[in-house]
Amino acid sequence: MINKRLLIKNLLAHNSENSFYDKKRQINLSNKEGKAKFLKHICALANSNPENNSYMVIGVEDEDNSIKGVDFFDDSKIQNLVNAYLRHAPLVSYENIPFPHLPDDLVVGLVTIRPNKGKLSSLKKNIWKYSSGTVFYREGSISISPVHGNGGQSENKEVVSAIEAHSQNNVEMTLDGVFDFYKKHEDLNPTYKVFKEYFVVCWSGKKKEVREETYYSRVDIALINEQVKLFYSELDEVSIKITEDNFSILEYVRLGLNQQFSYYPLEEVEIIFRDNATYEMNTQVVFNPPQFEKKTLYHIYNTNLSLINKLKSGIPLTPHEEKDLFDLPTTFLLCYFNGFKDAIEKLEDSREELKSYSKKLFQQYKDSIRILRKVKYN
Repeated sequence: MINKRLLIKNLLAHNSENSFYDKKRQINLSNKEGKAKFLKHICALANSNPENNSYMVIGVEDEDNSIKGVDFFDDSKIQNLVNAYLRHAPLVSYENIPFPHLPDDLVVGLVTIRPNKGKLSSLKKNIWKYSSGTVFYREGSISISPVHGNGGQSENKEVVSAIEAHSQNNVEMTLDGVFDFYKKHEDLNPTYKVFKEYFVVCWSGKKKEVREETYYSRVDIALINEQVKLFYSELDEVSIKITEDNFSILEYVRLGLNQQFSYYPLEEVEIIFRDNATYEMNTQVVFNPPQFEKKTLYHIYNTNLSLINKLKSGIPLTPHEEKDLFDLPTTFLLCYFNGFKDAIEKLEDSREELKSYSKKLFQQYKDSIRILRKVKYN
């Protein structure tokens, strides 16, 4: 089993970007340009490596390879995006890899592109400035269309196999990973469970009992063998169920209006451990958004627009308006789920103003966008 943290270190040590791996400070899948550039690199790496895995490392400075990290990105539906735009789409996975020096909420993103076995990937519809039918390859450290360079496949199988072989996990790394997890979460009831005498899952969270059911907040869950963070949330609550072969996480989101809140199931993640030292993860969005009176929502929607205009104009807010502002990302989300289709566009347009106002408010924004992304992909 590959230790993904060690794999990232070995990739970064392999000189600069090349035809089998790319590195990015960050990616942006919230707009057409960001999606197009991401798909371009996926297409290029897949076409240049038909016989071996290729990788994209996210959260690393290009100049000096320093690891800065990015937000935890729990979008299990990223394959849907790739399938929607690429003909002969490769299998793609996105994993969140924790590093000891990073804060709990930051990780390094690792995108793995599986070999496509001779099938050429290309865009099957237009996106941003890239036309349907375009094919991309890697040429050194850049992704290009053959019209702009030679293009073609690269002989990377032996090099990548060697890097992966040197990234295999061992007992010492697993034990160190458990001890590190416990030390980092000593105030949040850290726990571990061994599955199939091989896989070690650690989790922590603030526990509470409600009607004989156990829930956790401030949850962190990691598969120690691979150094992969499976789940992280500062705000949402989860319930955890464990059997001999399965580890299941049901995530809830807190939504409501006028100080009347309820918890709604959002997504269920099931990890199934096999006897042959493999595992699979299945995700299912189970969200049923709450419905509210349109008259109430119209008032909230217009209030939110007024707040955004004040922020953009630098007009000070009253204490009551500050309270409404903190709820703005969530209430815009509820407006969207109740038929206000441009509410999300208004929310995304206010991103920089919310980010500048306070860290706590910007976290609310990111959590709302994360919920929307999961529901839309589903």
